[in-house]
Amino acid sequence: MKTVLFDIGNVLLAFDFHPALSTLEGPNARPDAVDLIMAQKDIFEAGKQEKAEYIQWASELLDFQGGHAAFERAWTSIFTPVQAMWDLARQLKAKGYRLILFSNTNSIHAPYCLSSYPDFSLFDGAVFSHEIGSIKPDPAFYKSAIKLYDLIPEQTFYIDDLEANIREGQNFGFTSFIYDLHNHEAFLSSFNRALNA
Repeated sequence: MKTVLFDIGNVLLAFDFHPALSTLEGPNARPDAVDLIMAQKDIFEAGKQEKAEYIQWASELLDFQGGHAAFERAWTSIFTPVQAMWDLARQLKAKGYRLILFSNTNSIHAPYCLSSYPDFSLFDGAVFSHEIGSIKPDPAFYKSAIKLYDLIPEQTFYIDDLEANIREGQNFGFTSFIYDLHNHEAFLSSFNRALNA
C-alpha cells in the first residue's frame, strides 16, 4: 500500500452544525431554517452555488442580521480535532505513506481548516468536492481522485465515516475502512491488520 485517503468530517475533525447555526437565529427565523440549510449543503459542497449567494440565502432563512464575516466565523466554529486520527496520520507520514485529503467540503470550510490546523501540512494533496464539482458517493468524485493523483486502487487505503462512501470506495477497488470516532480502537485494530498484511 502506498496511499491513504482521509475523509475530514468525523474522521480528522468532529463537527456539529446545529449549535453554530442556532447562534445565528434571529427573532423571525424560519422554524425549519436549519433543516433547509443542511438540505442545501450538498449543492454548496458540490461547488454549484457561490459562497456569497449561499451565505445570503442562509442568513435570510435564519433572520441573521450580521455580515458575511460573522456568518463565516460561526460556520467554521463547528470543528473539534480527533487526536487519535491525527496521531495515525503522523505515524503513516513518518513511514513514508502518501496522504491525501478526500472530502466533501465547501469554499468556507476548506481554506479555514487548512489554515487553522497546522497538521494538515502532513498531507500531500487534497480532493475537495467543491473544487471538482461532485460529492461522495458520486462515482465522478472517485474517478477525479484517481486521475488527479494517479491512484492505484489496489495500493490505496481509504478511511471515511459514511457507509455509502465506503461502499463506493470498495467498488473502485480501494481497501476501505469505515470510521466511528466513538470506537477508534475497533477501527485501528482492523486497519493495522490490513496495513501489516
